[in-house]
Amino acid sequence: MTATTAAPSGAAQTAPAPAPPPVSVTPSPTPAGSVGPTDAGSEVAAFDIRIEAPLELRGMLERHIQLQRYRAVTDLDEAELARLVVLAESDVRNLVGTLGYFSPDIRITRSAPSNQRPTIVVAVDPGEATTIFKVGVEFTGDIGDSPDPDAKSQRTAIEGNWRLPPGRRFTQDAWDGAKTQALRELVAQRYPAGQISYSLADVDAISRTANLSLTLNSGPLYRLGEMQVSGVERYNPLLVPRLAQLKPGDVYDQRQLNDAQQRLAASGYFDSAYIFVDPASDPAAAPVQVQVREAKLQKIILGVGMTTDSGARTSVEHTHNSVPGIGWRAATKLQLERKSPFAQTEWTSIPNPDNWRWVALARTERLDDNALITRAQRLRFGRMQTDGHIDRNLHLQYERASVQGSGVNTTTDAQTGDGSALTANFVWAGRYFDSLPFPGRGYGIGVELGVGTTLGARRQPFTRTAARWLGILPLERGRVALRAEAGAVLAADDARVPATQLFRTGGDTTVRGYGLRDIGVALPGGVVGPGRYMTVASAEWQRPIMKDGLPTDWENTLFVDAGNVAEKAGDLSKKVAVGVGTGVRWKSPIGPLQIDLAYGVRPKKLRLHLSVGFVF
Repeated sequence: MTATTAAPSGAAQTAPAPAPPPVSVTPSPTPAGSVGPTDAGSEVAAFDIRIEAPLELRGMLERHIQLQRYRAVTDLDEAELARLVVLAESDVRNLVGTLGYFSPDIRITRSAPSNQRPTIVVAVDPGEATTIFKVGVEFTGDIGDSPDPDAKSQRTAIEGNWRLPPGRRFTQDAWDGAKTQALRELVAQRYPAGQISYSLADVDAISRTANLSLTLNSGPLYRLGEMQVSGVERYNPLLVPRLAQLKPGDVYDQRQLNDAQQRLAASGYFDSAYIFVDPASDPAAAPVQVQVREAKLQKIILGVGMTTDSGARTSVEHTHNSVPGIGWRAATKLQLERKSPFAQTEWTSIPNPDNWRWVALARTERLDDNALITRAQRLRFGRMQTDGHIDRNLHLQYERASVQGSGVNTTTDAQTGDGSALTANFVWAGRYFDSLPFPGRGYGIGVELGVGTTLGARRQPFTRTAARWLGILPLERGRVALRAEAGAVLAADDARVPATQLFRTGGDTTVRGYGLRDIGVALPGGVVGPGRYMTVASAEWQRPIMKDGLPTDWENTLFVDAGNVAEKAGDLSKKVAVGVGTGVRWKSPIGPLQIDLAYGVRPKKLRLHLSVGFVF
């Protein structure tokens, strides 16, 4: 004889009828008295419960078995207790079924030693777990009929990412999770009104297999309509649509909405931003609802900190988000530290429809490189664009470097970088990481191109190029971070190219084991100066620190860095500066905290390096 019974949460089960429970009585009304808590203390318990089952089942049954609710009912008589034992068998069968065991051997007995409260023993042999035999995922609505390649790609992705393939063990949580994930992938793109129209887990308890059926109804294709903005009062109303970069007619994409929301929140103009498309709206032109809370018009930030490169530092920064008369943002900062103090003001316009901004910058700084002290000034004017993961910058720049210190007595102005220049520059950077600020894979690449002339009594042309690359390769446990950087200045030997256009390296983020800008060209008198060619390379193995078999927020690293600066390209391979070491990383709320202990092979010294954040 067979019977079809309702399996947990929408799973249909065909199985032999369960054997009668060990104790069989005529059902009576629900036990008198109030139902107690599931964690009734032993001092008020009417009976004890002992679970005899594999560890996987024991904890779940101890927490969720219905018998726990009646332990605090102290006036149970024998008939009522017997009824609870009868009901417990079905309850246990359903609970065990949620973990994929649909043919368990369940024995529930009751013992009552003299002068002691009774003990109900629940013994469960779960048998073999149910596994997936067939999976059928069907699509209705636009996604099922559309010839659009993007719709076909989305269908393929949902099927390919299905979490319960044939052969996998069936559990109720896994079944619910697989359906949720499939629906999440459906509504994330094109179809925000998508829903599950049908689902069935058909479980055959005899063969211990389950056939899964799921139908996803996408509904219609959604396109974005006009933007409806609320919360803007003090700033230019064009600011929100230009920062959001969501165009009417674009196909709905939740990730693009999230990116737009992040751009608004990170812009500095708004303390918070929320973007929403109502699935009940017109699919052909769904209004994009944007709610923002504006940031204050002006703010002052006081900061203190420390780096192993420059020591202690303090700073003050003032930002005016809309300068009267022009509406530009002005950010002015003064930072005091031992090696590189500076003062800077940068003014930026609101973006145009193509997301380009005008930028004006003025900066003065002092670079302390021991025997050489460089005082530099810089003026810049141009345009910049941030488009998703790509940054572009076009600008004209004037800069002046005045070099002093004991090292100038034995060197020339061309060697120390004492001079001024006017340049036209193009800067491009692309970031292709899976997640920031804690990337697990991906790469970034940046390029700088500059053409200009030195100024003064004798003007001489020069070019400057620089490139950098960072690649993160995932491993089975951890990852490898590879980094490379190179630069070159092409000019006549006696050209007085400013030191800020030349190259030095070494420090926390370049070649560890050396101080900030310690690696340069050896000049007469034992002075280290800037050079016209530079290379840096690094390899770092990052491994998670495990606890109880799971990765923590801490990582251990092993690394080797190498770099050099030279006046001639052919000299870069000579006397390369190498640093090796180990360190730890912590995923802090503000980005990766890096603590490294490096050994500089050239100076034969250990150096501690500390930095925070991920910057490319």
